[in-house]
Amino acid sequence: MREDELINVLKENGQGHIVEAYKKLDAAGKERLAAQVEKIDWSIVSMAGHEELAQERGKLEPLSALEVSEIEKNRAKYEETGLDAIKAGKVGAVLLAGGQGTRLGSDGPKGKYNIGLTKEVYIFERLIRNLLDVTDKAGCFVPLYVMTSDKNNDETIAFFEEKDYFGYPKEFVKFFKQEMAPSVDFNGKLYMEAADSLSLSPNGNGGWFYSMAVTGVLKDVKARGVEWLNIFAVDNVLQRIADPVFVGATLDSGCVSGAKVVRKAEPMEKIGVLCLEDGRPSIVEYYEMTEEIINSREANGDLSYNFGVILNYLFRVDKLEEILSQKMPVHVVEKKIPYIDENGALVKPETPNGYKFELLVLDMIHLFENCLSYEVVRDYEFAPIKNKTGVDSVESARALLQKNGVEL
Repeated sequence: MREDELINVLKENGQGHIVEAYKKLDAAGKERLAAQVEKIDWSIVSMAGHEELAQERGKLEPLSALEVSEIEKNRAKYEETGLDAIKAGKVGAVLLAGGQGTRLGSDGPKGKYNIGLTKEVYIFERLIRNLLDVTDKAGCFVPLYVMTSDKNNDETIAFFEEKDYFGYPKEFVKFFKQEMAPSVDFNGKLYMEAADSLSLSPNGNGGWFYSMAVTGVLKDVKARGVEWLNIFAVDNVLQRIADPVFVGATLDSGCVSGAKVVRKAEPMEKIGVLCLEDGRPSIVEYYEMTEEIINSREANGDLSYNFGVILNYLFRVDKLEEILSQKMPVHVVEKKIPYIDENGALVKPETPNGYKFELLVLDMIHLFENCLSYEVVRDYEFAPIKNKTGVDSVESARALLQKNGVEL
């Protein structure tokens, strides 16, 4: 893009302040800023402050799950099927680890956070240990793809190197960076984080497969013959990864995707629920649910919308490739965004001061024709670490790890 074209694009989109900042830069600074501007999807930036542009929900209906009791009856069959697929090299795992541990009081990658009490126990370490439980049983390793971000990629790789990949073979681990998205103030003006750089942040966990494709990591998936990818979040230290019973049940069901779910603790629990939307699998967030939906019950007294997702999904690779070009909903989220002011001073706001734009993996479910809702036992597989104390915290995760016999 020529300089005059760049300036015109910025002016047309109401970003005159970026033009002024650009003019003050040397050649290298101009090149850096221009490269960031060229990547902007202005249709997304224009959504800032326009709630009416949010996608309307279709007709919602409950979706039943393969419940724990049924899974236990068929556990041996499912596990054998899943282990066969793992041994045949058909299963890979994708760790979504692009975020920082800011809410835990850490400036580093969230996976580096130490949750140990009497010794060092890192989040990354617990996840690798959970995966090793499966690979030890299968007698072979599962390819692990770790999604980082511009903000934590180098530190994440260095940490894995320092810890010798926590005992996992290095040749089975590939890192890739997720795409970045700009941040804006409440009027849609782009924030800057340095004189020659926009304020960019990871674009949410929903862009993971696109990022695998554009970074070339998908070629490794194809070369290895991987047919299924198990996607999981960095913050759940109890989850089973490449779980052969889950894999086997999904294969047995004939579904092209699967989602691990937990039974809601109570109707108002803040958790997204797997359901049907216009006849296709979907996830409705807790804040989107009406009182009627929240309290709706089946004939046996169970909640109709009873199974919450824990961000542990299984997707068929060929189906992922089919939906790669489809546009996903963009979530406009209020955030506290550090920025430099007109004097070049760094400002760290204490309250939300603008919007970030995110794609969420839960929206991918609706692009698939079907999905196996697979129930897991909450205290055995769900210990998310989102806060330092209280609900879904380091404290609660430690208690659940100890309940499951993990030494901290």
